[in-house]
Amino acid sequence: MVSIESSLVSVQWLSKNKEASNIIILDASIKNVTGDGSENETRQIPKARFIDIKNKFSDVSASFPNTVPSANQFKLEAQLLGINKDSAIVVYDDKGIYSSARAWYLFRAFGFNNVAVLDGGLPQWEHAGYAVENKNTIEYNSGNFEASYNPEYFNFFDDIEHLSNNSNCLILDARSSIRFNGQVEEPRKGLRSGNIPNSVNLPFATLMDGNCLKSEADLRRIFKDLKVSNKGMIFSCGSGITACILALAAEMSGYKDLSVYDGSWTEYGSLT
Repeated sequence: MVSIESSLVSVQWLSKNKEASNIIILDASIKNVTGDGSENETRQIPKARFIDIKNKFSDVSASFPNTVPSANQFKLEAQLLGINKDSAIVVYDDKGIYSSARAWYLFRAFGFNNVAVLDGGLPQWEHAGYAVENKNTIEYNSGNFEASYNPEYFNFFDDIEHLSNNSNCLILDARSSIRFNGQVEEPRKGLRSGNIPNSVNLPFATLMDGNCLKSEADLRRIFKDLKVSNKGMIFSCGSGITACILALAAEMSGYKDLSVYDGSWTEYGSLT
C-alpha cells in the first residue's frame, strides 16, 4: 500500500511504486481541441485504465461540454473502474500534462485526495525508457469508492458575473494569448471570440517545461508576478480542461483559495 504525498509525481516514482497493491493508473487522454495531432491511439502505461472524461465523468445532458457530473454519477463511474476508498491514483495523459489535470481536479472536488498527476505523462514515461503496452478494454471488479462533492471547487456563470468585478478575486484564463485576445476564431463552431471582463491571460503552455510542469520555484515566480497575493484565484479556459492545469500549478506553488469556472469561455461567450 502506498500513500501519495504530492499532487504531482514523477515517472521514476510511478515506476518504483506501480506494483503497490492499491495503485491505480488512469489514462485521462482526450483529443486536443486545437488539433495539433499529438494524440496517441495505441499505447498506454501497463495496467492503465481509461477514464473517459468526456462521456463518463461529465454531465453529457448539460448545455456545455465537460460539465461537472453529479456525485452519484462520479461515484458509480469510479466504482466501475475498480477504484476503492483506499486506492492511490496516478492519472496521466498522452500529451504531457493536458487533460490529466482535469481528472485530478475532479477527484479532489469529490473528496478524494490520494491522487496525483504524472508529471510529463506518457511522453515522459516513454522518454525515460519504461515499458508500454497496447491499449485494451477490460471490465474491473466494482470498487467501493465514495464521492462527496465540495462546491468550493467550482464556479458557474452567475458566480462569474459577480466575481469578475471583485477586486479580491482574480480570474486567470489558460487559453493561448491569440484566443484570449480574440485574434483567432474559437475551436468551437459558432462561439464568439473574446474574454471574461477583468480576467488575466495565463496560457497553460507558459507553465510547462517540455512535457513537464516547470519547477515549483519557477511556478511561484510566475504567480508572484501576477500579484495574486491575498486574492482568490478562479481558473478558466475554453471548456474547463486546461484551467485545471493552472489549478495544479497554483496548488504546487502553495496557494489555497482556488476554483475552476466549469463552463469557462464556452459558456460565458455563449451567454453574453
